Amino acid sequence: MIEYPKVAVVILNWNGKFFLEKFLPSVYNSTYPNIEFIIGDNASTDDSVAFVNEYYPTIRIIQNDDNYGFAGGYNKVLQQVEADYFVLLNSDVEVTPSWIEPVIELMQKKDFIAAQPKIKAYHQRDHFEHAGAAGGHIDCFGYPFCKGRILSITEKDEGQYDVENEVFWATGAALFIKSSAWHEAGGFDADFFAHMEEIDLCWRLKKMGYKIGYTPASVVYHVGGGTLNTSNPQKTYLNFRNNLLMLQKNLPFWHALAVIWIRLWLDLVALLHFLAEGKPRDAWAVSRAHQYFFMYFFKTVLKRRKYNAIENKAGLYKKCIILDFYTNKIQKYSNLSADNFYKN
Repeated sequence: MIEYPKVAVVILNWNGKFFLEKFLPSVYNSTYPNIEFIIGDNASTDDSVAFVNEYYPTIRIIQNDDNYGFAGGYNKVLQQVEADYFVLLNSDVEVTPSWIEPVIELMQKKDFIAAQPKIKAYHQRDHFEHAGAAGGHIDCFGYPFCKGRILSITEKDEGQYDVENEVFWATGAALFIKSSAWHEAGGFDADFFAHMEEIDLCWRLKKMGYKIGYTPASVVYHVGGGTLNTSNPQKTYLNFRNNLLMLQKNLPFWHALAVIWIRLWLDLVALLHFLAEGKPRDAWAVSRAHQYFFMYFFKTVLKRRKYNAIENKAGLYKKCIILDFYTNKIQKYSNLSADNFYKN
């Protein structure tokens, strides 16, 4: 008899009844045999919890006493969950019935500590979706990008990334992670609130010597922007702020100082670009991000950890993806040279 490790699919909800009504049926129809479904609720003020209780009474609900964001909310919920694997799934994701099995099989076969499926766009189903696509990478200045997505350009999925492989980070929209690794790494950094917390977590795991994987055998469809859309200045603030925090936490000390110095100037260029585009609130968001970074500089210093394992840099891009995109006009991952990526 085959023994299946227990999987807990945990959806963090905040006033998300619309998405739960639309996408919870696909999740509930998952075919994996040893599974628990959990809704973690961040003190919603709509009737989403009442909806789940009425129509899905077997789904366990864990209610937080406040809105702790994506990072803090999951930290609090997962303290109360016992399973071999956690699957952190956004509420705006449609899944197929057998979406879990290929990822668990990959993780067991290749000893990945965390992994993701292929992420495609719900509203443009033949294209990759921005938040994860076919697996995440970062460049030498901490800018994230994916197989199938560089900056704002997403590619059409034509099977060009249909190979199981190691990546630098796995998307938080559908993040599979061994529960033991989640606890060992300390979960998300709650100060991130939302955005890039999964990249920070994966970076910590890689510094512990672990590997992050991707498989195209599982496909999910992500709406994206369910909580904060791309035009919201708060999203700009969180992305710029959390990127600096992530660099400060995870790079070697002197390397971090050099990279952050350059990043501050690059961020200034972005600020001026927002002003030129008539987006003063986004420009102010960049300034606010820098203010937070300096105000809490020493708090972030205390979060730096020493690791005994050899850091796994696989998937880290040695060059600047911003320069490649704007100067060299590289808009597809497949046009990047493999020699410019660190390998194990």
